[in-house]
Amino acid sequence: MRLATIRTGDTTTAARLIDDTRAVSLNAPDVGALLRDGGFEEGEEFTFSPTDLAPVIPRPGKIICVGLNYAKHIEEMGHKQPDVPTLFIKFPEALIGPYDDAEVPAFNAETLDFEGELAVVVGKRARHVKNGADYIAGYSVINDYTQREYQKRTQQWHQGKSLEKTAGFGPWLDTEWQPGPAITTTLNGEVMQHSLTDDLVFTPAKLIEFISHLYPLEPGDVIATGTPDGVGHARNPKRYLADGDTVRVEIEGLGAIENTTRVM
Repeated sequence: MRLATIRTGDTTTAARLIDDTRAVSLNAPDVGALLRDGGFEEGEEFTFSPTDLAPVIPRPGKIICVGLNYAKHIEEMGHKQPDVPTLFIKFPEALIGPYDDAEVPAFNAETLDFEGELAVVVGKRARHVKNGADYIAGYSVINDYTQREYQKRTQQWHQGKSLEKTAGFGPWLDTEWQPGPAITTTLNGEVMQHSLTDDLVFTPAKLIEFISHLYPLEPGDVIATGTPDGVGHARNPKRYLADGDTVRVEIEGLGAIENTTRVM
């Protein structure tokens, strides 16, 4: 089942997708509320376009990002493979829809980079859990859009990882898809990243187990599981994003997001 948050005029509705243009409204304003409150009561069928898709969960209680979780990316960034997950936080204000533009003020527009990622969404409260797989609602696609200069200024990454209106998230939540197929990131049609989504140091289930021993996870919380090798910052010469550059992140069988950078 594919669940999406769809813009309908000045509001949004959670919906169950029938296909790429048709959906059935559900009794919740968005997928996050649906997971928190339950009640999959179906309403009317309606049509939509890709640009109507909002971030699949517009305001997660937590967006927890994982750094250094693909072996080749760890190598290209010059780090040793970690013994425990490397975590940092992104705020909801960073999220945009799967086909929205990433709007960046000119004073933040240097050294912008892409990081295509698999996102796992928590389906029920998880605290001190032993089997993280039991707590997964489904999967989605996210771009951990990054300002590398800010990220590298200190040992804490957050300041370069949560720019407002930059992180495409969607297009939907798939409750049946499982990790394994490839993730591919393209920049203006050129392949930048390509890897299998189960080639992770820490699996989605293991991430939920680890994080739940730090603090509880709630329905609708999001974990961005890390990015493969091929990011712009690690290339020679470096490939940073400029005004008009379009990044597409596609995960086979799951979906794709496509966002264009607009320097404001």
